[in-house]
Amino acid sequence: MKTKHYILIMGFFVSLSVQGQESWTLDRCIAYAQEHASEVRRQTLEQEQKRADYRTSLLNFLPSVSAEVSGQYSWGRNIDPETNTYNNVTTFNNYYQLGASVTLFDGGAIWNAFRQARLDRASAQSAVQQARDDKAITVMEKYVDAVYTRRSIALAEEKWCDSKALLVKTQRLFELGEKSRPDVVQVESQVAEDEYNLLHQRHLADKALNDLKTAMNFPAGDSLAVSALPVDVQAAATLPASRTACDSLMRHGFFLAERPAVTVAAAKAEHARMEWKIQRAALLPKLSLGGGVATNYYKNLTAGYKAEGFGSQFRNNMGEYVYMTLSIPIFNASSWNRARRAKTDWQEAQLDLADARRKQHDDALQAVLDYRGYAREVEQLQRKVASDSLAHHLSSRKYEEGMLSVYDLHTTAQTLMQSRLLLLQSEMMLALKARLVNYYVTGELGVRN
Repeated sequence: MKTKHYILIMGFFVSLSVQGQESWTLDRCIAYAQEHASEVRRQTLEQEQKRADYRTSLLNFLPSVSAEVSGQYSWGRNIDPETNTYNNVTTFNNYYQLGASVTLFDGGAIWNAFRQARLDRASAQSAVQQARDDKAITVMEKYVDAVYTRRSIALAEEKWCDSKALLVKTQRLFELGEKSRPDVVQVESQVAEDEYNLLHQRHLADKALNDLKTAMNFPAGDSLAVSALPVDVQAAATLPASRTACDSLMRHGFFLAERPAVTVAAAKAEHARMEWKIQRAALLPKLSLGGGVATNYYKNLTAGYKAEGFGSQFRNNMGEYVYMTLSIPIFNASSWNRARRAKTDWQEAQLDLADARRKQHDDALQAVLDYRGYAREVEQLQRKVASDSLAHHLSSRKYEEGMLSVYDLHTTAQTLMQSRLLLLQSEMMLALKARLVNYYVTGELGVRN
């Protein structure tokens, strides 16, 4: 009865452990990284700021309104505002003014600033998507490394177990007098080498998993179990086989739209052009129209003088005014330099846009070619692994019959191990390139926003 309870309790804890080690797929890792990445959060905050800048640019079209209240005490020799003569008294002056002004012409500075803010608001979403895509590609690379190193552990463990089984057989054959002591020692050395390779592979797997956690901004103390990547080798047959074919497909719409990196570069170039127009407008005349109303209160504080009441003066001294101002810049070296600097920045932004478009073209083409190449490598390596596996099996039989040396058997085992590792590496790279090709074709990396 106690044994039954013990088994149930152990089964319960094992189930909890399995639930806690739920596998993380590539899509899940990408979604987590995009949600928790500081780069994406930073671009999201910048997007909110661009929206605020756009609203501010709209308000710049409205007249500016200002109100002013001031008070002044004056003593000693001054001018009496009532008689316009000099006297020597202490006075108090209180001024009130309400005015508004509107710019009639400024060379298009306000209009271009509005267009610039509108452009920045529209391109902010592309910047956020670019940060998400960059993070997704980084996580994809780290995820492939983590999966490759984890699956390499299984191959290393299998080879280590085979070597230990071979050691047991060799020791028994030695006891029967069919193998020599050097054969046993050589197999023991092979077991030690395989054990070292297994420990080294586990170290690489831990490092790759830690790099994946860092890319995802995943808590370092929490466990993260990655799952294998699906690899569809046959899908490679639908992809172009030569650079000429790739270029033809790209010219005819195979890569349908510009990726966010190019969109952001184009927005930066247009932003620089608007900035150049704004700085150039500072070199043109500026015409503004204004008006307002003003009044004041005056009181002589010298003894024996009685001033009119505040209300009476406030009404009697009130007046309206209208003005028009034309400002003509004649010479301002800093304004000329800022305009020249803005034009240079625009020209540099155009070069950056051309580089971004060329980089997208090259990266897309390289992804297609890599996908096609790795697909062919996988097919070839699968046949090689099958042949090496058969060769190693036959060599093991010959070794047991005394027709093959330990060195030759070790050579076939190493050849099989290298073939398996190359096949695993090609499969992982094929899965990565498949995602990249899908990204350049459809704009998606497997995770929808």
